[in-house]
Amino acid sequence: MELLRSGWLFFQDQVLGMEWLNVLVGDALTAIGADGTLGGVLQFFLYDTIKIFVLLSVLIFGISYLQSYFPPQRTKRILGRFHGLGANIIAALLGTVTPFCSCSSIPIFMGFTSAGLPVGVTFSFLISSPMVDLGSLVLLMSVFGTRVAVVSVVLGLVIAVIGGSLLQKLGMERYVEDFIRNAPHIDNGDGTLTCRDRLGYARDQLVGTIKKVAPYIFVGVGIGAFIHNVVPQAWVEAILGSHNPFAVVLATLVGVPMYADIFGTIPVAESLLFKGAGLGTILSFMMAVTTLSLPSMIMLKKAVKPQLLAAFIVICTVGIILVGYFFNIIQYILIP
Repeated sequence: MELLRSGWLFFQDQVLGMEWLNVLVGDALTAIGADGTLGGVLQFFLYDTIKIFVLLSVLIFGISYLQSYFPPQRTKRILGRFHGLGANIIAALLGTVTPFCSCSSIPIFMGFTSAGLPVGVTFSFLISSPMVDLGSLVLLMSVFGTRVAVVSVVLGLVIAVIGGSLLQKLGMERYVEDFIRNAPHIDNGDGTLTCRDRLGYARDQLVGTIKKVAPYIFVGVGIGAFIHNVVPQAWVEAILGSHNPFAVVLATLVGVPMYADIFGTIPVAESLLFKGAGLGTILSFMMAVTTLSLPSMIMLKKAVKPQLLAAFIVICTVGIILVGYFFNIIQYILIP
């Protein structure tokens, strides 16, 4: 058992966390005389940027290859076999193997809705897709550890299932725009993809995603480097620490109007945790940014009426805040 534990810690620290890279970058900067605050900023920026791009490339390629087995038509048929709470659970789980931001998931959500799937099921998918994808699980493990990552993903799935179920119980079907509900649905079939086709699809997805998220990664790592090495710890603790009872609410509300993905928020979260911010406060910020970004809400507004959009935002916001407070309470159990 101890051997397994040691092996897992090595995998978490040296493979996912790439601590060897941090040491290598630090030694290289020291060798050229870059030390002090500037050296710390450069080390954080170079280490996190390289680490995130490496993990991003592996994750996107692997998940996109897997995703090639679940084209929209096949996914719709899978979801159509389930009913009630089971359908919400399956939709939330399927959301974990889709693209990494809410803007990417909304067109798929619109396709599911036009195919006649219940609005609660489609919203369970829409919530889980940006909040608890497989990429976020691996990256959270690389920064916060296995326990935090697993609990975060489980609670994200709970929010998706409960959120979609509530919208269904509230009878929100009537607030989907008519052009979505009445859109003609044509089943073109799944087609047959060869291994070469799937590899090409995964490659194209990787290149497209890298181009899309690279600016957010650079900005996120830059902000993280600044917080990590320049911002006084006392400031972060006063605003986002456990002594501020409104820290979770503040972090959630600040995150809502922003637009980024998990890869852009991870470096900021890592720095805030190092400076004394509450774990739940940080995770609430990350969930709000990836799930309720302003651009995605603008896109969603094209497909649903204000009543449904407002209900979706309120349910997600309340769920994210509750998760944040829960993590703050159990932080010392998850991070010894």
